[in-house]
Amino acid sequence: MADPFQDVDAAGEEFIAAFADSMDARQSDPKMESIVASYLSKLKFAEGSLTVEVGAGAGAVTRRIAAKAEPEQVMAFEPSSGFVRVARERAKQHTNVTFEVADGTALPLDDHSVCNLIMHTVLTHVVDPVPLLQEARRVLKSDGCLVVCDADFSKASLSNSANDPLDACARAFVNEFVTDPYIVAKMRSLMTATDFEVTDFDVQSRTIADNEQMLPWVEETAKRMLERGEIGEELFGGLVAEYKRRAAAGTLYGHQVFATAIAKPS
Repeated sequence: MADPFQDVDAAGEEFIAAFADSMDARQSDPKMESIVASYLSKLKFAEGSLTVEVGAGAGAVTRRIAAKAEPEQVMAFEPSSGFVRVARERAKQHTNVTFEVADGTALPLDDHSVCNLIMHTVLTHVVDPVPLLQEARRVLKSDGCLVVCDADFSKASLSNSANDPLDACARAFVNEFVTDPYIVAKMRSLMTATDFEVTDFDVQSRTIADNEQMLPWVEETAKRMLERGEIGEELFGGLVAEYKRRAAAGTLYGHQVFATAIAKPS
């Protein structure tokens, strides 16, 4: 089944609302805040600079970028009109950011007009990352910076034991909601091949032990199984309840790996 993040609007309003909230919850996690704060600290936001985010979703990371760059301008592009609508509503307090519907392979920007360009968990959801990286190369200034931060979904887990049913949900989530779970392994070579020089590469682990930030991995996956008639209501409810039980009991163990590459035009 195709990754629904390739066409979010086709996935429907319920999907948009659920994942807008999920992205906000994930970004509020201290580890994710640290990851974003770390790469933003390595960028320059000089007077008159323009920072762009490609694939901004509902703006969870964009709001962090806007706060760091203020008063300099931030433009966020996202192909989903539904996500853009939500992003504009949630970022009203930031006067230095705009959200526009646009594909990352065809940005409405002049050549060499951007100081910083950020792609946060974008490339893992596209069939071919090269056109996005080429477009980033086109719009970045010669001394600009590209930041690519993404999850290594091939290492994701919700396993407490062999044949853990929650981990089966995690594997199903990767299969159905991710286009390329191995993008982190390819990240640096893709950037080099599109005329970038990687200047910084960092990998950090994220553990989810006592909250619902990986609950959509179980809930959305089990919902699809239910809709396809693969499981019944009892098992659907049981999987969701088991996640919540572990979170409350302190026995939940979710694991993700995030990598960040920073590069400059060669």
